[in-house]
Amino acid sequence: MVMRLWVRQVRRTLMGVGATLALAAGVIAGTATPSQAAVQGPCDIYQAGGTPCVAAHSTTRALYGAYNGALYQVKRASDGATRDIGLLSAGGYANAAAQDSFCAATSCVITVIYDQSGKGNHLTQAPAGGAAGGPDNLANAVEAPISVGGHKAYGVYIAPGSGYRNDHTNGIATGDQPEGMYAILDGTHYDGGCCFDYGNAETNDHDTGNGHMEAIYFGNIKVWGYGSGNGPWVMADQENGLFSGANTRFNANDPSISDRFLTAIVKGEPNQWAIRAGNAQSGGLSTFYSGARPNAAGYNPMHKEGAIILGIGGDNSKGSSGTFYEGVMTSGYPSDATENAVQANVTAAGYSSTSTAGTTLTPGSRVSLQATTACCTGDYLTHDDADNNVVISAVNSASSSTLKADASWIVRAGLANSSCLSFESANDPGQFLRHYNFQLHLSPDDGGAAFAQDATFCPGTGNSGTGFSFQSANYPTKYLRHYDFTVYIASNGGSNAWDSSTSWKDDTSWLVDQPWS
Repeated sequence: MVMRLWVRQVRRTLMGVGATLALAAGVIAGTATPSQAAVQGPCDIYQAGGTPCVAAHSTTRALYGAYNGALYQVKRASDGATRDIGLLSAGGYANAAAQDSFCAATSCVITVIYDQSGKGNHLTQAPAGGAAGGPDNLANAVEAPISVGGHKAYGVYIAPGSGYRNDHTNGIATGDQPEGMYAILDGTHYDGGCCFDYGNAETNDHDTGNGHMEAIYFGNIKVWGYGSGNGPWVMADQENGLFSGANTRFNANDPSISDRFLTAIVKGEPNQWAIRAGNAQSGGLSTFYSGARPNAAGYNPMHKEGAIILGIGGDNSKGSSGTFYEGVMTSGYPSDATENAVQANVTAAGYSSTSTAGTTLTPGSRVSLQATTACCTGDYLTHDDADNNVVISAVNSASSSTLKADASWIVRAGLANSSCLSFESANDPGQFLRHYNFQLHLSPDDGGAAFAQDATFCPGTGNSGTGFSFQSANYPTKYLRHYDFTVYIASNGGSNAWDSSTSWKDDTSWLVDQPWS
């Protein structure tokens, strides 16, 4: 037995070293020219390490150097038509312009996230399960714009109630078979609901017992396990428990995460599993736990079933939120060296929250401004025809032409500062967004200096890391914010109710969308 274990460790070490040496040139080349497709993708690295991908999902880029197929499919609301969104080139980045063109003047959802491994493990709308409700909602296709390798791309924005699944997979680990998985996530988009997962789950959409799952979890729920600080944490969902380490509750070595882009890893084999994570934009990986399975009944051996989930729990618990960009599942337990090489490939890919590519914040263009807070992602900044108040309202393809027009704005050079912006109503020419007593109104331009100051807003990267935030020109600590469906300029904390710090970053972040009218 001792000799067998020694041989196994040597074999794993040699495989990891071999993978690292064989791929070093590709990783270095990717780092030097992040705007070009990586010489090899993450799944090429896993293959060289002896732990090939059996599922590979991404809406942002190819995960194999030779892949040139579709990444995902979108469906538009106007006519129900669908379109596969592919790559700019083999092994490269998503063709976001194809989505923008197809979804122009309407809304789109992501219907399929294709498996690049060739095993057909595609993710589609999750059906109803053991948890209440279902089938799940599909993700809005424009909720999570980013840049990767200098190119515009979209992530999968999971709001509570949304989720994807495949219960009939090929090659995914079952029972106590070894596997690994990683996911690139938005480290600023999370909540305390159950459960934002990516990984291995039950095939019947119900909770079938301890040890029947092995998935990456990200969030700050403390019902089961948790780590240091206030969260969020990377943990493993092993069913009937989110585990942050060996103990079923608190594990000090699992830290809170603050990275905008996060690499999260969970892997397991007989009586051994690990959590690793790192900043997906720079640096290496840290190991937060590596050791034996939880000592509670049912986790050693494991009873994995081999379904794949995204954004939900194994029984279709769908109260959580998060954003997914790419992820894979492997056959076999990857070495740390292989995962380190994958992390180098990820950081070389060039993930960025800059989302200006393809947007139309230029004077003369028409836009609609979409809320990004989880409660209100179907809402847009509108003016109320009953008065001159500015609010957020739900707008979709079935909305009246009047409401669509009320949610559309013409971008103008800032009335008080031409490097900033002002927003003129598309259906009430000459009337602009203007704050008065900190509340936003639609008001006619009187030509005065006070009006010009009140109607000028300076755009910047969204305070939540998503979209844009708009800073008041004459109150620079205050930003355009929706609060209780009314729009204000608000600071992050203050004496007014609308200055509340609760969800301030999300409430002050807006997506610049195609105009509804």
